[in-house]
Amino acid sequence: MKNIMIIGGGLAGCEAALYLADAGVSVHLLDMKPSRMSPAHEDEHLGELVCSNSLRSDDPASAVGLLKAEMSLLGSSIMRAARQTAVDAGKALAVDRRQFAATLDSWVSAHPFIERSCQEITSVPEDELVILASGPLTTDELAADLMRIAGQNHLHFYDAIAPIVTLDSVDMNNAFWGDRYGEPGVGDYLNCPMTQEEWESFYAALTSSENVPLRDFEKPQFFEGCLPIEVMASRGEKTLLFGPLKPVGLEDPITGKRAHAVVQLRKENSDGSILNMVGFQTKLTYKAQQHVFRLIPALRNAEFARLGSIHRNTFVDAPRVLDPFSRLNNLPGVFIAGQLSGVEGYVESSASGLLCAVNALRIIRGQDPSAPPADTAHGGLMTHLSNTETKHFQPSNINFGLLPPLGGKKLPKKERGKAIARRALVSFSAWLTSLGIAPACEPPAI
Repeated sequence: MKNIMIIGGGLAGCEAALYLADAGVSVHLLDMKPSRMSPAHEDEHLGELVCSNSLRSDDPASAVGLLKAEMSLLGSSIMRAARQTAVDAGKALAVDRRQFAATLDSWVSAHPFIERSCQEITSVPEDELVILASGPLTTDELAADLMRIAGQNHLHFYDAIAPIVTLDSVDMNNAFWGDRYGEPGVGDYLNCPMTQEEWESFYAALTSSENVPLRDFEKPQFFEGCLPIEVMASRGEKTLLFGPLKPVGLEDPITGKRAHAVVQLRKENSDGSILNMVGFQTKLTYKAQQHVFRLIPALRNAEFARLGSIHRNTFVDAPRVLDPFSRLNNLPGVFIAGQLSGVEGYVESSASGLLCAVNALRIIRGQDPSAPPADTAHGGLMTHLSNTETKHFQPSNINFGLLPPLGGKKLPKKERGKAIARRALVSFSAWLTSLGIAPACEPPAI
């Protein structure tokens, strides 16, 4: 069967490679690791998770949970790897990031239909079928060539990474396990409370500490769904108290009282020895981070396994550059997958790679590409990427606002999510049937 080249071994690239290889397509996967690393990567394995180890809500009645369910129907390798390497995270799907990447890497390396090369690509191949999944940190050389072909100036925003602390360095006299609104007996988050006085000292330091300066050619365009904590804080003290430090539903089990503010820590690996500071993505200098975050009583002696950082994300102006199937208008043999296409988030990037693989396979088989129905989570993402009415395109996570509204009587929010998900799963299953694709599993009951 005809070969296909996949550039980039992140989530989108691995997802696409494994889907096509499982279908009997000869795949050539090229990634510059480990000979060259991007500024945000440090693991030699493919499929490295950088910003967080969470794939967010696992509830199929949520937008991202629905997207996961649809991906599972398609036989997603990313979802299979995530289930195999999951760590406790309440209603979220979080993974041991090292095990997750190692699992994906081993599947790719062992697959008989995948040829893997450690190679940096500096220009877009124009004479073969390609899935370009080089990610949000696409090198300047490759990005410049991509924009030459697309005929547009590239856009960028900045995505910040949260610190990780070691469990044994947390002062457990000032911390307790429990979930916001969690059921009795469930406690996947380590909560670090602050009194009003402690909060005021922390807030004053956070809003006055030194940030890593941007270079002259960079502009501070942050993604709203992943704002640095100091940027959120600059919008007013209550922004954090109604956001990631919201104390509601987190009463201390010993005192029975609610703190003024609560910082939550989430397990980063299966044994919980390292913990992610939830919502604390940051561009503070390393010195400032250690000073400010140790003002949190439970973290006064914190040891940081990783400090926060900031990096540039590159993406195309999808409504002007891509067709409805994520192919370059000016070079339809090239699919753009993952965050480079204008989706945001691990799950969304994987879903993008999966859709590109589905349509690449159809082209290889002499069939026309097909877009998922607009009332599905996958369809909602594609609608966002192809919305030419958007004047200033920005990346987006999946959300129910990208799907058409329900008709009829207005439902409460929780019931509305269930109704949208049920509609989507029926529609997505019918789409798979129309393509001759057998669902890889049963749809979840909602």
